[in-house]
Amino acid sequence: MIQLAKRVIRQTVNDKRSVMLILVAPLLILTLVYLLLGDSDYVATVGIEREAVPAPVITALEQQELTLVDLTASQVEQADDYLQQHESVDAVLRFPENAGMAITLYEPSKKGATVMAEIQDAMADVNPSADTEVSYVYGTSDQSTFDSLGYVFLALFSFFFVFIISAMALVRERSRGTLERLMMTPIRRGEVIAGYTAGYGVFAIVQAILIVLYAIYVLQLSNSNAGNIGWVLLTMVLLAVTAVSFGATISIFAGTELQVVQLIPFTIIPQVFFSGLIPLDLVPYHLGNLSYIMPIYYGAAAIKGVMVYGDGFAEIWGHLAGLTAYALVLYLINTLALKKFRKL
Repeated sequence: MIQLAKRVIRQTVNDKRSVMLILVAPLLILTLVYLLLGDSDYVATVGIEREAVPAPVITALEQQELTLVDLTASQVEQADDYLQQHESVDAVLRFPENAGMAITLYEPSKKGATVMAEIQDAMADVNPSADTEVSYVYGTSDQSTFDSLGYVFLALFSFFFVFIISAMALVRERSRGTLERLMMTPIRRGEVIAGYTAGYGVFAIVQAILIVLYAIYVLQLSNSNAGNIGWVLLTMVLLAVTAVSFGATISIFAGTELQVVQLIPFTIIPQVFFSGLIPLDLVPYHLGNLSYIMPIYYGAAAIKGVMVYGDGFAEIWGHLAGLTAYALVLYLINTLALKKFRKL
């Protein structure tokens, strides 16, 4: 038993990926969680019509961690339109006659909850019994968590499972020597990558379509009336194709299926945090900008734009272009990486 334990220890110590997974990965992930979920330095912005707000309320609001923006009476009355046109403003606050307080927020989110907490703290010092009416430009206060974050899971599940299948399959091709024998033929490296991408891409596309239709029509995931499901399907297809290329890239650095799994904490888990589960403008130290190097962000943002905001191609084309560019870059990287398998 002792000899077996010693052999396991020696094998693990000699495997740098296993050592990283056991000792380094938990610390990196824990640090990332601390930075993303810790105290945020975000200061919410609230629009008000000063002339229509009691002076004690103004004073109480100014004592909170809020930035007040002066609005006209028409802007306050048309709060939905104003918030759509001014993304930097988080809420519009008004005080209808004999009707307490009305707050209009962009959507139910952690950022919206932060704004509400600051306003309620201010009102607790002035009129704690005041009635509060809360409305949202998009969504409702009683919608489920699945309705609020379903678009993230559509992108995440599609990307993750296709990534796992393609990465492990390509590693298996290498371990069996199939890839080396293939590279000894006159076939071009670019054709090899395109062939693998097309082959696994077919199943990825079928999976993407199945996930979208099941989520919307069976699980009744909330979908904006103005949103075109076709753009969601296109986004999922691009995301799935990108996942195939991403899996091929990761397989370059992995010698076995186990090593593919060992790389997940460094390749997939960070993308989960930047996919939209956490409002990126609440993340301190400008870490939210890291989302621009993560493919899941582009897919989740485009799906959210269509399903939540009812966006069309004019609004989501940048995210689709980001996914396309990501897939092309990975294609070039994979093509260049095949050089080491060319024996002739």
